[in-house]
Amino acid sequence: MKLDILRELNRARHERRAAILVTDTVSGEVRLVRGEAAARDPLAGDLQKRLLSARSGMHEDGRTFLTVHVPPPRLVVIGAVHISQALAPMARLAGFDVTIIDPRTAFATHERFPDVELLAEWPEEALKARPLDAYTALAALTHDPKVDDHPILAALAARSFYVGALGSRKTHGTRVERLIAQGAAPADVERIHSPIGIDIGSQSPAEIAVAILAEIIAALRRGRQAERIAA
Repeated sequence: MKLDILRELNRARHERRAAILVTDTVSGEVRLVRGEAAARDPLAGDLQKRLLSARSGMHEDGRTFLTVHVPPPRLVVIGAVHISQALAPMARLAGFDVTIIDPRTAFATHERFPDVELLAEWPEEALKARPLDAYTALAALTHDPKVDDHPILAALAARSFYVGALGSRKTHGTRVERLIAQGAAPADVERIHSPIGIDIGSQSPAEIAVAILAEIIAALRRGRQAERIAA
């Protein structure tokens, strides 16, 4: 692999952007396609499918190998609540890097959230150091607009592959009005999953966590490609 291609690949990985190495196994020629450019590539169809599946493999021509590099999926949970206590370990088992953010220090304790990144800060501050991106899911669970609204807006702006928020349809209607008043585009607000989680009739915090994680995984694996590989 040429040094300039390796540098470009490392830069994409550092920036948490998707990229695919396209290798001609006969000539040995290698080129790199960034995720946001896949739709314009001659191999667009296969590249886009592999970005969604995150699986490397041989192209149908039998000579072109596609090596897929996608960032590990992240789950950022706003709110150190009971649902989060069940959701965090399940999400880690499913392969997500998990971060819990909650400025309320009475809830955000390591006794309640062992073995997970826990930030007892306001989301505005916490997300400056680790901004959201297209390979991040956001679950806003505090029911408090002062805590939830900013990270929801940040997730929409970053084109995060999943944005979910706890609350009834009535609560969400009020939330939509607030977000639009703060500058969110109506089309972007429509991407928010609320009530959060797939409808399985869940009642307990653990059942709600299962519903949320299932919806996140569905968005990750079957979501619209434009939301997954956008810049």
